[in-house]
Amino acid sequence: MSALQDFNQQMQPAIDRTMRQIVLHPLLDSYTGLKDILSYHLGWVGDKNLIEAQGKRIRPLLVLLAAAASGGDWKNALPAAAAVEILHNFSLIHDDIEDGSPLRRGRETVWKKWGQALAINAGDTLFTLAFEAISTLQQTSPAHVTLNALQILNATCLQLTGGQHLDISYENERFISLDDYWRMIEGKTAALISACLRLGSLIGGGTEEQQNLLAEFGRSLGIAFQIQDDWLGIWGDAALTGKSTESDLLSGKKSLPVVYALQKQQAFAQRWLAGPIQPHEINHLAGLLIQEGAQRYTEEQAERYTQQALRSLAQAAVENDAGEALRELALNLLKRNS
Repeated sequence: MSALQDFNQQMQPAIDRTMRQIVLHPLLDSYTGLKDILSYHLGWVGDKNLIEAQGKRIRPLLVLLAAAASGGDWKNALPAAAAVEILHNFSLIHDDIEDGSPLRRGRETVWKKWGQALAINAGDTLFTLAFEAISTLQQTSPAHVTLNALQILNATCLQLTGGQHLDISYENERFISLDDYWRMIEGKTAALISACLRLGSLIGGGTEEQQNLLAEFGRSLGIAFQIQDDWLGIWGDAALTGKSTESDLLSGKKSLPVVYALQKQQAFAQRWLAGPIQPHEINHLAGLLIQEGAQRYTEEQAERYTQQALRSLAQAAVENDAGEALRELALNLLKRNS
């Protein structure tokens, strides 16, 4: 058994228990049906796909591994681990409403099942519970650590919602620059993953330099992860990704291959700027992206940020089993097919 597998077996049940303690809050008992919606979204109840519906819970795992890698007891970081996963799920409920997505993890999304109004409210509840979770750090950590963690989570929320704002705004733009793209994914994807590593290292007693390096590891990891997701959205195997590879081009998503090709102002850009893409054009346009170097550029950027992440992790000098597990997890994430 690898270090990652060993830690994962120990940590995932503890993450689940802590999340349940927070989400199934006694104050919500009198609000009939609210806990049912939250439990459904988090994969605790339902008629099928319960394990899949819970998600991979990578973010809380990163928090706990960073705490252990920094020399601390990972159990002390469980409130922060629960907080980031609950916050992530708040964003998923709202994202599904904003994107009009009917399915999430193989099941109906909350808004599709209960309507937009109740889904918005459920997302708001999870947002509040994320801060409830982080406040319980005071039970395991000094007051100054709890305050610092609260500040990190709050700043991350601003970045997360700011990145989502850009993503939504760009849907109405046929052209954006590469600078626009990098700014968007810094907020939308990289900020929360970076915060996971910083929170874990803070709670685990890492030095300021370790905290900064692990946060940079998380930032680069998040960017590389998003770039790979963009690649899969056009050239991935639908049988492995679980979604149509046509969706990103048909929906007009400003993924990295598209944004790069727009800067080239060649055949792909001319067609893209002319109006919405039709289903019969997908294969041709995906081929144009290859011809114009967008696929190669995307792969180069994924590799660039992967190597940058691994360098930051090495410089953090977390040379223990948890540090090795962090490296293994990063490599697993960045060599995925779905």
